[in-house]
Amino acid sequence: MEITEQSSSGQSPVSQVVKVPIPNSQGVLILGIFSLVTTVCCGGIGFVGLVLGIIAVVMSSKAESMYRENPAPYTEASYKNVNAGRICGIIGIVINGVLILAGIIYLLVAGAGLTAFFSTFPWENALN
Repeated sequence: MEITEQSSSGQSPVSQVVKVPIPNSQGVLILGIFSLVTTVCCGGIGFVGLVLGIIAVVMSSKAESMYRENPAPYTEASYKNVNAGRICGIIGIVINGVLILAGIIYLLVAGAGLTAFFSTFPWENALN
């Protein structure tokens, strides 16, 4: 968008470019922050943080490519919001992945321990 105004002396028009935020820049930031919050609060039990982080990263890649193609019409603050949202989303994905992996390892160890315990338990004496 370009707005032309007459200067106060009335000679030549002054051109002023109005910059707009990148589409979905605030949405990416909000999704990235919610990814971190739900991952930390829910402890990786739900996959909400993982899903929100993935959505934030996907949306940020599109917004970042729009900015790199033509940075002139977009504000730098909106680009920083996109970058911060992407970073928060990546951190949320990594933390949630680590928590899910730790939960799987815990279930495997607990299952192996219970299997070992019940296989050596003297069932013949307990049933009589």
